[in-house]
Amino acid sequence: MSFDSLGLCAELLGRIARQGYTEPTPIQAEAIPVIFAGCDLLAGAQTGTGKTAAFALPIVQMLSLKTQQHKRRRPRALVLVPTRELAAQVSGQLQNYGRTLSLRSTMIYGGVNIQAQIERLQRGVDMVVATPGRLLDHAERGTIDLSAIEFLVLDEADRMLDLGFIDEILRVAEYLPEPRQTLLFSATYSPSIKQLADELLDHPRRIEVARSNAAAEAVTQVAYPVERARKREVISHLIRNGNWQQVLVFTRTRYSADKLTAELRFDSIQAAAIHSNKSQSIRTRTLAEFKKGELRVLVATDVAARGLDIQRLPHVVNYEIPQVAEDYVHRIGRTGRAGENGRAISLVATGELPRLKAIEKLLGHAIPRETLGELPEIAIKRGMVQPARKKADSKPRSKKKVEQKVQPAAKPKQKKVQKSQKRRTLAQKTTAKARPPVKTGRRGARSK
Repeated sequence: MSFDSLGLCAELLGRIARQGYTEPTPIQAEAIPVIFAGCDLLAGAQTGTGKTAAFALPIVQMLSLKTQQHKRRRPRALVLVPTRELAAQVSGQLQNYGRTLSLRSTMIYGGVNIQAQIERLQRGVDMVVATPGRLLDHAERGTIDLSAIEFLVLDEADRMLDLGFIDEILRVAEYLPEPRQTLLFSATYSPSIKQLADELLDHPRRIEVARSNAAAEAVTQVAYPVERARKREVISHLIRNGNWQQVLVFTRTRYSADKLTAELRFDSIQAAAIHSNKSQSIRTRTLAEFKKGELRVLVATDVAARGLDIQRLPHVVNYEIPQVAEDYVHRIGRTGRAGENGRAISLVATGELPRLKAIEKLLGHAIPRETLGELPEIAIKRGMVQPARKKADSKPRSKKKVEQKVQPAAKPKQKKVQKSQKRRTLAQKTTAKARPPVKTGRRGARSK
């Protein structure tokens, strides 16, 4: 099947050809005709299969066929995403396709100045990509008009529910008009996803191009049993010995991400971290440097797992096994994208074995175990500097020299004691002379 058979216009076909795509992915081939038909859609597909283009292409084309009745453009398509990185990725594709058909797109998320977003909305846009929290902020301020929305897309809906956005999503839906076309895309299915679909979708068509909660077949998975204290040595050894030039490393906490980044730098490996404590400008700049190859290692938490779109990323490392088994699928989905091969490595400590078994139960198969053999002692811990040993004296000290050193040290103490006693007695005498005798009685009080 080719893109020509999907009913796309010549402008979009030309844009797709310039991107180097010749055939649609399975999710694109099945979702685009359903969206053109005007049906609500509940789509499940593993991450990295082209879900963004599956809804972006038909939405852009259908919006271009309708002219705005108002002089100032109002948003007609809204895409809700869980993270800032995913907002930037989706907005970039919408801008790429929409520019061909004279459509405007913008993104809205927290962590940046809201005034710049307000100014872009006032200039008029056709499509908005937003995180739920900041979008509600705009809606309550009255800086965005959602009354003309025709398309609502929930991208990575399962991740939004994991982050606790269910209430915000339902509140956003209250600002939207009826009827509208709602599209829900999720990499995994859960009872909460089905409940959300029942709440927002109207008799949706269901598409599932891959088994639920499955990892991409192009990703080779392997697990290394490692002592927790030696994980840092192992990952440094793998990067150096394998000559890895681009690797994405996942940790469970922000503290672990910062600590590992500092230790890799201590090992002379170019690394940087992105997580929710970093400002958006730093996260954007760090990700751009990693994509350009200026950084060798990018350390990230699960917050960034969904929104990272890095072409031909060869390696993903689970430095710490995720607490939620589904997050493993999203992590390793950063590699092996768009038909490329990738390798996902997990460093598993003894205490993390129950989490690994939960992941294997979710996948339906065991992850192959491999051993690294003997590891070289490649580095000491960061910040530890072994003190230099003092040279032992070749000649023993004589007793006379020791006595000469001890005796002078005792005399000054006696002198100090004598001087202090003299000072005390002298101070007592001077105070006694300076104070007049105390007068008592009535006469004494009058004279006083």
